[in-house]
Amino acid sequence: MFESPRETVPEAGGAVFVVDDDKSVRKALARLIRSAGMTARTFPTAEAFLAEQQAVAASCLVVDVRLPGLDGLQLQEDLTRAGYPISIIIITGHGDVPMSVRAMKAGAVDFLQKPFEDSDLLDAIHRAIARSREAFAKQTESGRLQRRYDTLTPRERQVLSLVVTGLLNKQIAAELGAAEKTIKIHRGRVMAKMQAASLADLVRMAGLLGIPAQGPIRPKSDLLSPTP
Repeated sequence: MFESPRETVPEAGGAVFVVDDDKSVRKALARLIRSAGMTARTFPTAEAFLAEQQAVAASCLVVDVRLPGLDGLQLQEDLTRAGYPISIIIITGHGDVPMSVRAMKAGAVDFLQKPFEDSDLLDAIHRAIARSREAFAKQTESGRLQRRYDTLTPRERQVLSLVVTGLLNKQIAAELGAAEKTIKIHRGRVMAKMQAASLADLVRMAGLLGIPAQGPIRPKSDLLSPTP
């Protein structure tokens, strides 16, 4: 089984991984990529690429569909399931519409039929690297926020989920059956532990973490009124 990469390798100009079982194709693509100021690393099989086990902040994978062993589309699906932060360009000399649709639905940046223009591949690579850089940054921030979230107590997590809905301390206190002063303390601790500069910042963090806002059990207007 493929595991998520453990290393982060900075690549200022972008790193491009080429997986193709044709040595002449690998050499030609590597030469083209390097001429555009990017790093190129080539592999004859998907298994050889997976053995590298590296995550690159600005990178893309150019992979042929037909490979010995694990094919290009299977490699794409494995990387996607593992959350590997890399954008993928599929190339093939034997493509068809269903294959193209499958690749694009799985998140490929482009699907290029051989032979293709150098400019088309380089354009696709630049788009892929930009997407990879953005995804890597988001993944890195999410990891940092998750570590902060893990320091919250169960009650603080409850308060956070209600705070991001826009409820006031008094309303949250009524919802949780606690004193308003206690909620104020919890709210302050949440802001401090999450290192949130404002409510808007906290809402953004909750969104990145995929934390659903916990709506009140009763309408807001009822929270400020005694239960009959």
